[in-house]
Amino acid sequence: MKTRAQAALVIQQVLDQGQSLSAVLPAAQEKVAPRDRALLQELCYGTLRWLPRLDAAVSEMMDKPLKNKSRIFHYLILVGLYQLIYTRIPAHAAVAETVNAVKLLKGTSLRGLINGVLRNFQRSAEVILLRIDRVPSIRLGHPEWLTKRLRQAYPEDWEFIMEANNQRPPMWIRNNSQRQSREQMLARMAEVGINAVAGEEGEDCILLERPCDVTKLPGFETGDCSVQDGAAQQAARLLDPQPGEWVLDACAAPGGKTAHLLELQPALAGVVAVDADENRLKRVQENLDRIGLTARVIHGDASTPDLWWPEGQFDRILLDAPCSATGVIRRHPDIKWLRRDQDIRELAELQCRILNALWAKLKSGGTLLYATCSVLPEENRDQIRAFLADTKDARLVPLHEQDNPDCPGRQFLPGEAEMDGFYYAKLIKQ
Repeated sequence: MKTRAQAALVIQQVLDQGQSLSAVLPAAQEKVAPRDRALLQELCYGTLRWLPRLDAAVSEMMDKPLKNKSRIFHYLILVGLYQLIYTRIPAHAAVAETVNAVKLLKGTSLRGLINGVLRNFQRSAEVILLRIDRVPSIRLGHPEWLTKRLRQAYPEDWEFIMEANNQRPPMWIRNNSQRQSREQMLARMAEVGINAVAGEEGEDCILLERPCDVTKLPGFETGDCSVQDGAAQQAARLLDPQPGEWVLDACAAPGGKTAHLLELQPALAGVVAVDADENRLKRVQENLDRIGLTARVIHGDASTPDLWWPEGQFDRILLDAPCSATGVIRRHPDIKWLRRDQDIRELAELQCRILNALWAKLKSGGTLLYATCSVLPEENRDQIRAFLADTKDARLVPLHEQDNPDCPGRQFLPGEAEMDGFYYAKLIKQ
């Protein structure tokens, strides 16, 4: 009962107040029994993942939507429907617990309505779902604007991408090659009962058979391994830092790539990690401290580097640009509802400003790796194509056999090799 009420409140905070799920869920989990925290997470993530389908189902059964102060009970109904459609919770228990949560949310007068809607769905689920699933954006659980963009950009793969966005994400580990080989780490994990395999896309990648608590990973607290998706692990090796070089990690929080750069090349002259979010910078320092690494962590805006770095130029720059995060929706389903269509142009303009500003901080002959966790061309290949056209001393380094100026860089799609959606383009300053 309490778990369902908290789930409805979390959904309300995300959808009505625009707060991120990762920001509000931990506080809600503290309000339920420890044994119910995983269920609360499942209800919140699942309801946001399948929001259009759940909303459409409610519309099929209710002539007038619940609004204003009663809106919380609409979200409670969504939580109830999610249980009936997507979980193994017995239907009678899902309905009873959801209806009982009405009392905690102080809406006793709506108890009969909510019970009636859920019971009605039980009787007519097959017919209702068949009818609403005729609309692709509803069937695949995405906002219409994003569905349209994905169909335009990926006419053959758009459904694959949207289906991948709705899967539960796997857990990837980055082995610290300064401490042990990947084979040794896999053996250590096997000894404690964690089944895993070597990832195909990198020498440090390890893919777990199923997610686990990080405290169970051997050597995690001392920096022998870190949690980082396989696609994000490509950044350090693609940048390829060399001994004695100065490296900038721009937009560095939470610091996974900063740490990987130092693990990969401990003989660097130095690494500067900068981010505009002062609170998230704390995560960068925490990650460095856990592993025992040192970098200069700076609070600053990557689009105005002269304000925080007047000391000269860098040999290599990793620009993990602010983006729509449409490549990591499976990890953060609230992205679908917190982003808006107009955000994409604004983000592309910001990326352009940062890219041009940091190019001036790159030495002649230096390397800049542009990265996003987006799958939208406006933020990726179109951005780099425009930059190459406007920047005469920039040369594209092919990352795979199909790389060309008309479609530059490497785009990983969500679910490809079990990884998140990610984009990379490698540029040399001539």
